[in-house]
Parts: sequence; structure tokens; C-alpha cells
Amino acid sequence: MTMMSRGKVHLLFLSGAAVLLAVEVLIALYVRDRLVRPYLGDVLVVILLYCLVRSIKPDGLRLLPLTLFLFAAAVEATQAIPLVRLLGWEDIPFLATLLGTSFSWWDMLCYAVGCLFCHLPDWLLQKGATK
Repeated sequence: MTMMSRGKVHLLFLSGAAVLLAVEVLIALYVRDRLVRPYLGDVLVVILLYCLVRSIKPDGLRLLPLTLFLFAAAVEATQAIPLVRLLGWEDIPFLATLLGTSFSWWDMLCYAVGCLFCHLPDWLLQKGATK
């Protein structure tokens, strides 16, 4: 990968992270439903983290989706404890939303789906490199 294309990849992932962050904030602030907020938001959050990491290190992270899934699963597992309540943070909306307050196997599935989507940029970039 040349320096020029590496810079383009960096900006592509940084732009993707910015857009996904905006979408996540809008979902958190304005969506109160039974599909987008609880499920799509969880799918998108791991894709957001993927884009953020890839914007810093655009290549050489073959296991990043798996690492992100394990990270998301660990955060979800703290909700089974429940960590937010034990730390006394349930009255701090930002932290309660960020860390979550209830464990769900559905959330784990959403994180897995999001991580599967994280392979898409690599596949597209590799496909473009072989043309």
C-alpha cells in the first residue's frame, strides 16, 4: 500500500467513525423504540470502534474484529454484575449509557453481527487491490 492510499484509508475510516458516532449520539438522544436503539445501536458501536482503531492503524490488524468482540463482551459481562450500580454511577446518565445497566445475550449477538460487518472494509480493499 502506498503512502497516498494509506492516507486515504486513514481518512475513510476516520470519516466513518465520525458518521457512526453522530448516528450513535442521535440514537441515544432521540430514539425510543424496540429495534434501533437496543439492537442496531449495539451493532453499530463495534463498527464505530473498528473504524476508530483503523483510522489510527489502517492495516495489519487481522484479529481486530475478534478483539473488539471480546472487548464488547467484557463490557456486557460487567452489566451482569452490575458494575454501574456497584460503582454508584447509575445517576450519571452518560456513564450508565456508556457501560450499560443490564446484561443481554441479544446484545452479545448484536456485537457479533457488528464484528462480522467489520470484515467488509478489508474485503473491499483487498478486492480493489487485486484489480
